[in-house]
Amino acid sequence: MRRLRIQILLSFMYLFLLSSHVKADWLEEAKQLNFIGDHVKVEKLIRPLAEQENAEAQWMLGLMYEDGRGVTRDYHQAVQWYQSAAVQGHAEAQLALGLMYAKAYGVALDYLETVKWLRLAAEQGNQEALFRLGDMHLRGKGVTQDYQEAMKWLHVLATKGIPAGQFKLGLVYEGGPGVTQDKVRAHLWFYLAEREGIRAAKKARIRVAKDMKPQQIIEAEQMAKRCQKSEYQDCD
Repeated sequence: MRRLRIQILLSFMYLFLLSSHVKADWLEEAKQLNFIGDHVKVEKLIRPLAEQENAEAQWMLGLMYEDGRGVTRDYHQAVQWYQSAAVQGHAEAQLALGLMYAKAYGVALDYLETVKWLRLAAEQGNQEALFRLGDMHLRGKGVTQDYQEAMKWLHVLATKGIPAGQFKLGLVYEGGPGVTQDKVRAHLWFYLAEREGIRAAKKARIRVAKDMKPQQIIEAEQMAKRCQKSEYQDCD
């Protein structure tokens, strides 16, 4: 009996490794075909997989329909394939579907649906979803302006080392409704974003520094260096 169990376990492991290898094979082939611009072959390769509920293939087919690569551009088809992948938890498809609702491509404009799908993608750590959610709440675009909500998403992004998120988080700390102004932390995040090449961050840092005491600036820079040295684990 024990030998039979081991044989069954080994069989499942073999099938798992085989399926992983097959996935890697078709993905690599699709990437190579896409690189040389043979989108028609990409479509023929991934469609059968998409029809078999492969979320990665469904997302890729959605992209092709949205961009009109290898197929006639069709936003309705793009939405359908994104939806199929998104409900399976595919983060990139959730992001793409949310953006379709924001742009009214193939669906009616619906920011509630945008936020719903972006949130699901952001909760999986999707960087663009984190940025867009934070930015929407920071600017009040499509949602009620909410600096606390903006801070929530942008802080996650900033501590992943993403300069755009660091800059936006600095703006939140600089001051906004519902958030206590914190020029030291604003300077900290502007400083880090500036070091990563965000030009607007330099202007923002100089602007904030004008209203800071020399000791506060030193403190902010020390915090920024400690934050960076700890790989964004010690930033408060």
